[in-house]
This record gives sequence, C-alpha cells and structure tokens, in this order.
Amino acid sequence: MHKRFLALSTACALGALALTACGSGSDGGGADADGKVTLKLVAADYGDKESNSSRTYWNNLATAFTAANPNIRVDVQVVNWNDIDKQVRTMIQSGNVPDVLQTGGYADKVADDLLYKAEDVLSTGTRANFIDSFAEAGQVKGVQYGIPFVSSARALFYNKTLFQQAGITQPPATWEDVRKDAELLKAKAPGTTPYALPLGPEEAQGESMMWELGNGGGPTDKDGAYTIDSPANVETFSWLKANLVDPGLTYANPATTDRKTAFADFAAGKAGMLNGHPSLIQMARDGKVDYGVAPIPGKTGPLKSTLGVADWTMAFKKNGHRDQIRTFLDFVYAKDNTLRFDETYNLMPVTQDTLREMTGSGKHKDLEPFFALLPHAAFYPLGDTSWDTVSAELKKTVGTALTGDPAKVLGALQKKAKDTAADK
Repeated sequence: MHKRFLALSTACALGALALTACGSGSDGGGADADGKVTLKLVAADYGDKESNSSRTYWNNLATAFTAANPNIRVDVQVVNWNDIDKQVRTMIQSGNVPDVLQTGGYADKVADDLLYKAEDVLSTGTRANFIDSFAEAGQVKGVQYGIPFVSSARALFYNKTLFQQAGITQPPATWEDVRKDAELLKAKAPGTTPYALPLGPEEAQGESMMWELGNGGGPTDKDGAYTIDSPANVETFSWLKANLVDPGLTYANPATTDRKTAFADFAAGKAGMLNGHPSLIQMARDGKVDYGVAPIPGKTGPLKSTLGVADWTMAFKKNGHRDQIRTFLDFVYAKDNTLRFDETYNLMPVTQDTLREMTGSGKHKDLEPFFALLPHAAFYPLGDTSWDTVSAELKKTVGTALTGDPAKVLGALQKKAKDTAADK
C-alpha cells in the first residue's frame, strides 16, 4: 500500500517550520535524563538504493522538527519492506515498542490494544485535512486508528522499445493478449523477461490481488469473508502457471522474486511489462526506458477496479508520549513535508492540501493515469484485525502456487486465514 505507491534527493524540511506550533508535554511518559523526550520512529524504506533511501527524508525531518521543538528528539530507524513486519513484531514482543510506526498495515495492533486513537494524537486541523476515503479506511469498527501516509494505484507498465522490436502495436488488454505479447517478446527480444511477475515476500499479496481482480476474485468477498481458495482465484493461479511460468515467459520462480527485482529489471530495459505503481516512473526515466502506462489486463478486458494501496502511520500507547507524538505528527503532515515525500517517490497524497498542490501545479502529468484510477480502486481488507497476519502468510506462501498445486496452496492459506480470523 503494499498493500502496492521518485527528484531522488530530499532537502531539509525547514519550509514546514512556520506551519507547526512548537511545544511538548506528556500524558505520563518518561523523559530522558536531561528532561527531554525522545520519540522512537520506525519507518519503511521507499527507496530502491542507498542514495534515495527514506532515511534521508526522515533524518532531515527529525532535525527540522527538533530545531522547532527543542524538548523533543526523534530517534529514526528505517527498515526495508521485506523485514519491517518481522522486526516490529520482535520489538513489540520484547517491549521495545516504537512511539510512531510508518508501514503497510495497522489493524493487528488495534486488535492487541496497542495504539492510540487518531483523535488522541492528531490535531483537529490535521484530521480534517485527510481525504475522506483514506481516513475511513483507517477505521476499525468506526474508530480511526490508522493514519494514512501515502497512497497509490496500480497500472501496467510496458517497454515501448521492446514492444516495437517484437512488432506489438498496443498494450495488452486481456490475459490472452499478455500471453501472446509475452511469446512475441521472448522470440524477438531474447535475453529479456517478457512479463516480470514478482510473487516473492516483498509484496506478493498485492501482485496476487491484481491478478485475482482480473478474474472477479480477490482475498475476500463483498461481506469481508476470506475467499483465498475461491474457484476464481484457483483458476487465476492455474492460468499463470500454465501460460506464463511453465512456458518460460516470466521468472523461473516468481515465489522467490521480489517487486524490487522486477522494478529494477524494467528500469534497466530487461523486462517487457509488469504491474507497477508510480515510483517506477522515475526509475524508468533514470534508466532511459521509453515506457507506456495502461490499465491492468484482466481475463476478458482491462480491470475496471485496480488495486489501490495506502500505507499507514500509527502511534503506540506504551511509552505514554501522546502529546509529544501529536506535536510530531502535526509536523509530519504539514503540507511542505507531505509534498516533499510524495514528490520524492512519485506517490499520491492522502491529504487534501497536498492533493490540490499536486493536481494544480502542472508538474505531475505523469501521475494523471493513476489519479484517474484511484477513485475506482479496490483496497485490501485493512480494517479487518486479522489482515496483517493473513497478509504476512500470503507474502510467504502464495507464490508457491505457481510451482506446486494452486488449489492445495490456496486451500492451506484459506484455512490459516479462517483460523486467524476466528482468533481475533
């Protein structure tokens, strides 16, 4: 959110200082020996290499924040997407709980009663600035705990040069088009991966859902019950296995191939097509790839509802730093800071003032196809307190449906999902 969403340098967030009130305070949390409070921030890394790591953004923001709020320090820890869920679980189990976490999901922490309500750690003005649909997606049983951070929608990226080389005149609209185009690419552009299919642990839950949506499936039904092994989903994975994996039109083992690898291959001109989010735009430009963007192909036509992803911020109660967290989060969500992050990684905003800025500035024509897709997007079942656990299982296992028996693999995942939901 991946769930799925880059100028690659980050300047110090000094422009936001005038927007943010200084101050501190506490609801009982302890202070350091010098009387100051240190907030522990753990955040996911949106960069694809060290030079554009999110660490730069957060360190600069923390420096600017402490300059404006001398009694509050921020200890920044940035973790790659593959490891952040596991590391956070270990932190919580060991009692080393962060004050603020920015990652892909929040609901499991609500189930364990670990989080402040959003209204406890955000000013009225900050809460009112969120786009309504994202604020609502942060709710569990009508109460908001998840604080949206960035958003994204997914689309098909294709390499125009390789398509031309293979004699393909337009992007695929159906699965059969994908198969035929991949065969042409394999024959006419040897040494490239015709379709880059990443179902490794980085974001397998997102890639699988995009394909499932194309066949009328998905991880849940309209009532929110898990349907991982539905006939439609089994058919989807059976098709992928028979039409892309077995004929050698994608990676030999998608279950061990991460999105990061697929994106890097596309940006190096080594992949013909793949599902991607807006951060791939800058990567493709940096690699001098002539790319196109189109709706994701479905079984019989382009997806009417693509995958939409939101990533989240949340605040933990354990350390008792409610007031300091509120001061910090109001700073984080000031327009200059959210705009800087969104523009750095070519992601879409979750706040109204940043959305107005990005759509009105004329600087983001490349995002227009994604802005058009987002209102019709389908989201993970984010408010289900079992989803984070189920999502983690999908990341680990769902890709093996392409090397094993799809019905058995998805059936085992369905059983785990139902058991997890029953325990919540």
